[in-house]
Amino acid sequence: MNLMYKSTRSNETVTASQAILKGLASDGGLFVPVALPKLSVDIDELKGMSYQEVAYIVMKEFLTDFTEEELKNCINKAYDSKFDTEEIAPIVKADGAYYLELFHGATIAFKDMALSILPHLLTTSAKKNNVKNEIVILTATSGDTGKAALAGFADVENTRIVVFYPKGGVSPIQEKQMVTQKGANTHVVGIKGNFDQAQSGVKAIFGNKELEKELDAAGFQFSSANSINIGRLVPQVVYYVYAYAKLLAEGEIVKGEKINVVVPTGNFGNILAAYYAKNMGLPIDKLICASNDNKVLYDFFETGSYDKNREFILTNSPSMDILISSNLERLIYKIAGCDDAKNKELMTALTTAGKYDITADMKAELKDFYGNYATEAETAEVIKAIYENTGYVIDTHTAVAAKVYKKYKEATKDETKSIIASTASPFKFTRSVMNAIDSKYDAMGDFELVDELSKIGNVAVPNAIEEIRTAPVLHDTVVEVDEMTDAVKKFLGM
Repeated sequence: MNLMYKSTRSNETVTASQAILKGLASDGGLFVPVALPKLSVDIDELKGMSYQEVAYIVMKEFLTDFTEEELKNCINKAYDSKFDTEEIAPIVKADGAYYLELFHGATIAFKDMALSILPHLLTTSAKKNNVKNEIVILTATSGDTGKAALAGFADVENTRIVVFYPKGGVSPIQEKQMVTQKGANTHVVGIKGNFDQAQSGVKAIFGNKELEKELDAAGFQFSSANSINIGRLVPQVVYYVYAYAKLLAEGEIVKGEKINVVVPTGNFGNILAAYYAKNMGLPIDKLICASNDNKVLYDFFETGSYDKNREFILTNSPSMDILISSNLERLIYKIAGCDDAKNKELMTALTTAGKYDITADMKAELKDFYGNYATEAETAEVIKAIYENTGYVIDTHTAVAAKVYKKYKEATKDETKSIIASTASPFKFTRSVMNAIDSKYDAMGDFELVDELSKIGNVAVPNAIEEIRTAPVLHDTVVEVDEMTDAVKKFLGM
């Protein structure tokens, strides 16, 4: 059975490989599977499997037009020595929860979990569909996607990659990781604006039909590495299945026991992957959506109204500083009964008025979700408390999730065992993390803080940080928002 993908805004229907190649549907919609597949093996069988084996079991259900050999080849190229642990995604039990560490890849953030495999899925898809053009990956980043995509695509044949990021809107370590990126096919551009402007700018470039013709004539075509690409979302489903199997294997839960999943949420892709895992048959009860001060998702789950007309707040969890959560559209489409016309109406309202309201019936479909948020002060408090109580150091995004989990337990008295998606290494946000633990650290330089964090947390400095200590800046382009198209054309020599 070939699982097809359709747009959330029309009847446009394509294969998995075509959806990966296109990134975004022609009408601006996102591709979703026409039906969510079920796990084809008993959960007991997964207990003894490696990460790579679980990845194949999950992904073969979604990517049905890939052969076994093609898919296993992509998986084995992705989940290899780039990760600093054989487990790929280890679990640490601390402070009454299970922290699923998703930051052991090349760029020490959870985006590596999907962006290590996306280049291989994409180049395989191009071969399957006889694509002759060079693929140009275009992406906007709030900090982590950019570096992970750059690392994934650097020097991959027949691809080029352009990453836009908000200048001054990412952490110093995040920026240093991007601007020192090697690879003749890579280009990094700072924009004078925020992430939402970068993301909207990229979407506008994708929607520019004239530019598409110009590119085609020059032998190029666009694709996306943002979480709107289904090739990003499918690999994220894997680690929730793997985590459940691991807890089962370690005797932390019994077969069929339900768990909660807590996810620090910006663009909604990571928590949507957990929702897909639940729909595949994984025993997940509550999906706990954790926001920072940009609490547009919390307000949405509370009221059923999505409203981006509000102040954009820069926080110490910058990957979540987002007011338009792109992947939420996939959930809206699902709770609207897979009605593309209804979904399109809501998304048009978001574009024109900056807000939309869902119906009471749709809101009832969100019963699996719980939303809350953590302020800057609460985020810092929880980093300090967990470190002092357990010696475990978490980053600012993971801390948002940890605080929201505490609020959830206080509000519901629910003692269900819970996995917290730990989305970035504390080494990526050393200043915020170390200041939370003790304000005395503020006097130290960025790399002094790295060494101090290594010492107090008793963890080795990740290779991703060691590499950038002395790396030269290779990308220094900064443009206005309205100059983004020109920056792309210049890089491509058009």
